[in-house]
Amino acid sequence: MNPAAPAPPDPAAAISVRGLVVAFGDKRVLDGLDLDVRRGEVMGFVGPSGSGKSVLTRTILGLVPRRSGEILVLGRDIARISRPEAAAVERRLGVLFQQGALFSGLTVAQNVEAPMREHLRLSPRLRGELARLKLALAGLPDDAADKYPAELSGGMVKRAALARALALDPEILFLDEPTAGLDPIGAGEFDDLIATLRESLGLTVFMVTHDLDSLFAICDRVAALGSGRVIAVGPPRELAASGDAWLSAYFRGKRGRAAAQARTG
Repeated sequence: MNPAAPAPPDPAAAISVRGLVVAFGDKRVLDGLDLDVRRGEVMGFVGPSGSGKSVLTRTILGLVPRRSGEILVLGRDIARISRPEAAAVERRLGVLFQQGALFSGLTVAQNVEAPMREHLRLSPRLRGELARLKLALAGLPDDAADKYPAELSGGMVKRAALARALALDPEILFLDEPTAGLDPIGAGEFDDLIATLRESLGLTVFMVTHDLDSLFAICDRVAALGSGRVIAVGPPRELAASGDAWLSAYFRGKRGRAAAQARTG
């Protein structure tokens, strides 16, 4: 009996990946990976360090070439459509990189205005007003707009970078370790902000993280990466109860505090 053919990508999903292979030289980082991210959900993505989580994010965004496989983002395969069509899809995506990646020589407001300046035909005054609105959405005070990134705390840098990610009113928000480097209070406040924005703006959120508290606080589902593929996907509590050795160590190991609290709370 021949094995069943793999399911085709799901055009109704926000992101649908089938048979994705990404390699650098002879080293395959992603090897036949399949994944669906539903519209409107917060999907957490976990895996051992160096397992390819950030590579997957960058491949979905078109920043890393794939060797084979299919990727649909909002129903379109960016690699197989014209550049103007791909650019239109990319404008519907927002990205918050791990270190914020703000331009150090621009003020916070100018950083938020940068995507608008590139993609939208707006007057300087309207751009400035919209930038301040995005900063307010990200929970920053109005006086942060005229500061430079070096004048901000780590938490404020994250919020400024989030405001820039929201500049073009995206449908999908990519977050790469959004709470890394934040103290527990700041991380919790950032989780609450993401949850509020998801509800108020109808966002789909794709979040790479090692933060167990974030997984349980805001993720509808979690996908775990191992050996270049998704080895498990489901609600956080379901993965925490898995018998898989890595998942057991991750969720119930010495630092599995959030899972323990979730089971006893």
